[in-house]
Amino acid sequence: MNNIEIFNETDKKIEELEEVKKVLDYAIKKEKLSNVEFNIIIVDNNYIHNLNKTYRNIDRETDVITFALDDEDKVISAGDSNVLGDIYISVDKAKEQAKLYNHSFLREICFLAVHGFYHLLGYDHMTKEEEKVMFEKQEEVLNECEIKREK
Repeated sequence: MNNIEIFNETDKKIEELEEVKKVLDYAIKKEKLSNVEFNIIIVDNNYIHNLNKTYRNIDRETDVITFALDDEDKVISAGDSNVLGDIYISVDKAKEQAKLYNHSFLREICFLAVHGFYHLLGYDHMTKEEEKVMFEKQEEVLNECEIKREK
């Protein structure tokens, strides 16, 4: 049984979080994973700025930060589950980027969650080749879940 916990640590009501969970459930099935656990933590720009500064030495806010427990190519097991880690998403940045990219907030927050999920699995976008693989996977999941770029 997979376990995705979503924690909204802001004072904003975010109705889209149930849909985010459905999209992540789909991504897990698509990757043929089972018994995985991870958290999505929704925060504001100030909180994610502090995380970015503390853990990445980058003094600005960002949209998503992941903390994978899989630093040595093995997932930490808690009983029968594989604990992947935590995904922090800035709701402020998600809203800002949805406007910037001219699509819905739902599309942006789902994109950031799926992006974080693939980071937890070890995917990255430091090179053009890595970016191509990771972004193709993300777009497939979003498209297959009918989470389109259009408003």
